Amino acid sequence: MRTLCASTLIGEFFVLGFAGLVAMKDPELGMGTVWAVCGVLMGVSLLLCGMITRPGGVQLGWALQIALVLSGFVVPVMFFLGAVFAGLWWASLHFGRKIDEAKARWAAQNEAGASSA
Repeated sequence: MRTLCASTLIGEFFVLGFAGLVAMKDPELGMGTVWAVCGVLMGVSLLLCGMITRPGGVQLGWALQIALVLSGFVVPVMFFLGAVFAGLWWASLHFGRKIDEAKARWAAQNEAGASSA
């Protein structure tokens, strides 16, 4: 699960950076404000890569997905990209857990086979 989730978060890191570049074109937003918000969200996405297996990591990931979708109010294409990444986040969690369960079953079978041999 950790690898799939971290891959999604790294993708989000880059998308947030590019969204910041697009948001800078808005004359109503200051460059400092744009990069403060984008910088915090980019930092959170990187920190979550290491925290995903810790308590609360998945919930923080979902909060980041919501923030990504809500950033569409500033950069409209982020409604679409946020939804795409929320779907990728769900898929990373869902299939990552299945992969982890399969690995655990495989390890248990190999351990049982080694014990009986």
